[in-house]
Amino acid sequence: MQEAIAKADTLIEAMGWIRKFRGKTTVIKLGGSVLDDENALLHILLDVIFMETVGMKPVLIHGGGKAINRALQAARIEPQFVRGRRVTDDATLEIVERVLAGELNVFLTEEIERLGGRAMNLSFSTTNVLFGKPLTLDTGEDLGHVGTVTDVDRSVIEGLLYTDQVPVIPSMCEGEGGRHLNVNADTAAMAVAQALGAEKLVFLSDVNGVRRDKDDPETIIHSLNEQEAMELIDSGVIDSGMIPKVQACLDTLGRGVKKVHIIDGRLRHSLLLEIYTSQGVGTEIYKT
Repeated sequence: MQEAIAKADTLIEAMGWIRKFRGKTTVIKLGGSVLDDENALLHILLDVIFMETVGMKPVLIHGGGKAINRALQAARIEPQFVRGRRVTDDATLEIVERVLAGELNVFLTEEIERLGGRAMNLSFSTTNVLFGKPLTLDTGEDLGHVGTVTDVDRSVIEGLLYTDQVPVIPSMCEGEGGRHLNVNADTAAMAVAQALGAEKLVFLSDVNGVRRDKDDPETIIHSLNEQEAMELIDSGVIDSGMIPKVQACLDTLGRGVKKVHIIDGRLRHSLLLEIYTSQGVGTEIYKT
């Protein structure tokens, strides 16, 4: 009986958050090690289905770097990177498109449907919603078929959300003349969140958030405003690979997104714990 009461208490705690975020859009960036962890991915997709069931409007944006690397290795193509971005020549583009906009996009959509939700994959072979231009580096180095999103077809995404479906979008965009371009998944998620004026943008990571000691998960900072985040960057508490992610979060907040979250996607039900509990499990960054 005590266990049953504890479950009821959890539902009561969640009720206030469910009411607060009902009808609100949350963009979720899925990628990295999470996509390769079958158990973690299962619980993330169940969380997404729960969110839609209780009235939130989740949108999934996914990368797929590890799956792409495996496909390149099978094709005996050596991956090339410049300043952290994948150089995408003709042969690489063909594989990126097959894996990212094809296999992974379809798999995630079908898996949501299998688990009891409703989803629609939005890609070049169905309905493309991301448009952009080739990305040029300050150094002048050529990245090939790599782009940045400049326009998002809001009407298609919002139409699916209105009919209680989860849009599933690969991090690729269409450029001038129908050219297909590979896009960084973080920046694609930011562009979609900004275009939709999302309540939340959630980055599913392989760390539990911003930490005072990057090597100690127990030092996580659960809530940060813009000024505090900048001070932590300046003081060196936030360093190396976390700096561009936090700076991207701050940039997104400046363009209409209300809150950005960084959470560990490997933690079971991390999405629900972050959104529907008072404490949360990751780092929430908000505009002052």
